[in-house]
Amino acid sequence: MADPQPDQSAPAATARATLRNATASPRPTALTRRGLLGGAAYTAGALALPAGLAACEKPSTGGEGGGTVTFGSNQSDEVPKKATAEVMAASGLDVRVNTVDHNTFQENITRYLQATPDDVFTWFSGFRMQYFAAQGLATDISDLWQSFGGEYSAAMKQASTGSNGKQYFVPFYYYPWAVFYRKSLFQEKGYQIPRTWDDFKALAAKMKTDGLIPIAMADKDGWPAMGTFDYINMRANGYDFHVSLMAGEESWEDSRVKQVFSLWQELLPYNQPGANGRTWQEAAQSLGQKQTGMYLLGMFVGQQFQGEAAADLDFFPFPQIVEAHGQDAVEAPIDGFMISSKVKNLDGAKELLRYLASAKAQNAYLRSDPNNVATNNSADTSGYNALQKKAVELVGGAKQISQFLDRDTRPDFASTVMIPSLQSFLNNPKDVDGLCKRIESQKKTIFAS
Repeated sequence: MADPQPDQSAPAATARATLRNATASPRPTALTRRGLLGGAAYTAGALALPAGLAACEKPSTGGEGGGTVTFGSNQSDEVPKKATAEVMAASGLDVRVNTVDHNTFQENITRYLQATPDDVFTWFSGFRMQYFAAQGLATDISDLWQSFGGEYSAAMKQASTGSNGKQYFVPFYYYPWAVFYRKSLFQEKGYQIPRTWDDFKALAAKMKTDGLIPIAMADKDGWPAMGTFDYINMRANGYDFHVSLMAGEESWEDSRVKQVFSLWQELLPYNQPGANGRTWQEAAQSLGQKQTGMYLLGMFVGQQFQGEAAADLDFFPFPQIVEAHGQDAVEAPIDGFMISSKVKNLDGAKELLRYLASAKAQNAYLRSDPNNVATNNSADTSGYNALQKKAVELVGGAKQISQFLDRDTRPDFASTVMIPSLQSFLNNPKDVDGLCKRIESQKKTIFAS
C-alpha cells in the first residue's frame, strides 16, 4: 500500500502544460544548449524508514551559512558517491553527507521527509519536485533563483518550479537515455547503426547468430524496463500520447498501448534472459565483457566502464518505428537538490545550494563522474568526453524531451502498478490483454482519488 497521496491535480496539470509548451516548435531555443523540461513524478513506497534515512537532530548555529549542513544523498554507487564527496569537500562549508542506497532512498523518501530529514537532499525535477512542494515538505528557494537564475535556461527554471509558481529545486545535471554499445565490437563484426525498428531487429538477429546476447536487460530494481516502454510508446504513438497516457487521460486498454507491448514482444527473443533478477550494473558489466551487444539505459551506464572500455562506449538514438514520429523524442531526466521543510540550518542549506547551482560545482562533479551533462549554461564543456558532447547534441536536437515513466506520472501509479506490471510482462509476455485490463482497472482507482 502506497503512502497517502494529496491532491495532485494542480502539479500534474502544471507538469503536463510544461511538457507540451516546450514542444510548440520543432527546436525550441531553450533546448538548443542544454535546457530540459519538467514533468516528473515520484515512485513512492511504504517501507519502514531505515535508520540511515533518519537524519540526526542537530541545532543550527545559523548566520551566513555557518554551522553544519546535513546532506541526504542517494548517490550510493562508487563513482557518483566519490564525485559527490569531492564536490562537498570543495564547497568550503561544513557538510555532513548521509548516503543511503539509491533505491532505498527513493522508496522511503516520503517518510524520510515527514520525519527528521537532512537539510538538503538529492532529488529530481518537474512533477517529482512539485509533488513534495505541494505537500509542504520542501522549502521555497525562489530568492536563490533571483541570484543565479540568469545562468539557467527558461526551461530549466520551469523544471524547478512548483505548481504555485515558486522554485524549490536546483538542477545539477541531466543524462539522456539511448542504446549503448561497444564501438570495437561493432567494428569487429561489421555491424551498422540501426535507424529503424526493422534495422534494429535485423541487427539483433545477426548478433544472435554470432553468438551474442543482442540486448542487455535488467529490471530487478523495477525501473529500468520503463525506459523500453517509454521509447517504444513515443516512437509508435508519439510524445503527446505518452504525456496523456502518463496523466491518466488515455485507456491502457487502448489498441495503441497494446501495440507497444506487441512491439516489445518482438524484441524479447533477443533480450538477456532473467531480467527481473538482474541489476542494471550487472547488465552493464555484460556489455563491458562483450557478452551482450546493446543496452538501452541512461548515460550513467558509463559508471561501469573505466579506461579503454570507457573510451570504447558509444550510443545511438532509439530507432524509429513510425516515420511520422521519427526519433523526435528523447528521455533525458534531470537530477538535482532540494531543501527540506524541516531544515535545521536554513542559512547553511541555502549557501550550499548557491554553490551547487554554480558552474564551478558542476564542473567539479563532472570531472569525477563524466557520465552526465551540466545544467548551468556557464559550465565548462571544453573537457567533455565524446559521450558528453554527443549527449548535448542529442538533447539539443530533440523536438520533445520526456523525463521518464516514473517521473512523468503519479507516484503511486508508477510504484504500485507499473513496476509490478512491467516485471509481470517480462515474466509472462503473452497475456497482453489481461495485463492492460489490470493496469487500466488500477489506474481508474488511483487517478480517481
